Amino acid sequence: MIAARLLSLLAGYVFGLFQTAYLYGRTKGIDIRDKGSGNAGTTNSIRVLGWKAGALTFLGDFFKAVLAVLLVKLVFGERYAESVKVLELYAGFGAVLGHNFPCYLQFRGGKGIACSAGVVVAVCPMAAPVSLVLFVASVTLTRYVSLGSILAICSFLVQVIIFGQLGYLHLEGNRLVEFYAVCACFTAMAVWKHRENIRRLLNGTENKLGMKKES
Repeated sequence: MIAARLLSLLAGYVFGLFQTAYLYGRTKGIDIRDKGSGNAGTTNSIRVLGWKAGALTFLGDFFKAVLAVLLVKLVFGERYAESVKVLELYAGFGAVLGHNFPCYLQFRGGKGIACSAGVVVAVCPMAAPVSLVLFVASVTLTRYVSLGSILAICSFLVQVIIFGQLGYLHLEGNRLVEFYAVCACFTAMAVWKHRENIRRLLNGTENKLGMKKES
């Protein structure tokens, strides 16, 4: 299982290296990381290149995580039937790592929210509705994408623990604890990537969706 974990993480990382915003920006003659917030993600793509670029970025980042998870499920599903859900999460976590820290771009990527959404849908789809509602509601009411992202990803961890304790994840013992631990790392990384946004939210200086420059 150790080798399977490492391979799942590595496979996810390779998928995560497909930097949708960066590649799209290059077709327009720019490095998206030098514009707006400097973040290679959906929101900055919208602000710098428009809604079409944002939609393409979201879809690319979303589906690279989904594909990573599906690949691991296909490869290890029969051999590690009782633990494959954990391996799927490793693949998803790897995809977010690859997105956030791409080795060929000096480890300057995005914040991993669209990619994380793909992980949620692929690994624990029952958590997606609540996370989506929290994201949409908070962004609609406040226009703070960062706030919506933080609430959505934190709600994923809370839901995973609830579903796990209720037996819905079909994991037991150490496998369930490991699943919780990887989810906690997954969530902690998302919050850490938004640390500057959190500071600005507390200071009341965070930019809102619709402003020219993202926070």
